[in-house]
Amino acid sequence: MIFAQIATGGCQSYLVGCGETRAAALIDPELSQIDHYLALAAQEGVRIRYLIDTHTHADHFSATKALAQQMKVPVVMHRASPAPFVDMRLGDGEMVVLGKLRLQVLHTPGHTADSMCLQVEDRLFTGDTLLIGGTGRTDLPSGDPEALYDSLFNRVLTLDPSLKVNPAHDYKGRTHSTIADEIATNPRLQKREREAFVEMMRSLSLTMPTHVTEALRTNMSGGKTVARLLAEATAAVPFMSLVELKARVEAREDNLIVLDVRERDAYEAGHVPGARLLPRGQLELRVNQDLPDPTRRILTCCELGYISTLAASTLRDMGFLHAVALDGGMKAWREAGYPLNTGREA
Repeated sequence: MIFAQIATGGCQSYLVGCGETRAAALIDPELSQIDHYLALAAQEGVRIRYLIDTHTHADHFSATKALAQQMKVPVVMHRASPAPFVDMRLGDGEMVVLGKLRLQVLHTPGHTADSMCLQVEDRLFTGDTLLIGGTGRTDLPSGDPEALYDSLFNRVLTLDPSLKVNPAHDYKGRTHSTIADEIATNPRLQKREREAFVEMMRSLSLTMPTHVTEALRTNMSGGKTVARLLAEATAAVPFMSLVELKARVEAREDNLIVLDVRERDAYEAGHVPGARLLPRGQLELRVNQDLPDPTRRILTCCELGYISTLAASTLRDMGFLHAVALDGGMKAWREAGYPLNTGREA
């Protein structure tokens, strides 16, 4: 069996493949690692046939949809998954065939309603159902401590004790455990009575994952993250440096429209001399009135450079093909000591 583990912070994803046919699956891929996965597949000489999420992730951004669009291969999840972009929905006891390998599905709800584990040969990919020295939390959407107790004590922990446990997360640099080790040493599994286990899970005081709302939104819907929107905009937009803009402002060039896309109070507190105000939230509604000539060169600016990049991308999509964004923002402009005007621009 071909096996590789890829760590992204505490997130763990896995490449599993058949050594004979070179067919492989990618389990719990993370969005920032797409290039890594593709390079790894090429290095191992495998063809990725399936993209599998063991559950709806709340603490990182899944790469399954993006990879599926790029590679034209199916996304696989449990049939309880709410994600509309899933191509193959699996039930308990079903299998994914990878050449000579068989990935056996165990439906293990508790962390989420759609959580599943995958057993292949001597390994069990446990998602967030069973972690090394812990378990998945049950206080996020569709979590259920009663269901987690059943999934652990009536399903997972009854399997072969020698099975290697490969979870979707580990924050201490550990690569795997075994079911026997977890039964013996995992603190949460020492609460073997249902009532005690459920009470423990309900009394945990855990901080919310970073970007939990955005992660759930994108992983459940297949929508884009803010970082992805910014990356796509950055790839499509030219930029102008602070030094170049300062020189053009001082030369009083009239062939460049500087468009400040912040709100009015920020604009009036200090803006590039000669800049026009057009808040990003009003851009599409006012563009025809305020920018009647699509052939003009327009430079967008904002406080930190992010919103202006999105604004320039929108303008280019609308036909303003000479729109560019300021490389940096008004914060950097101020810190550089460059000229500012205050109040309403004449």
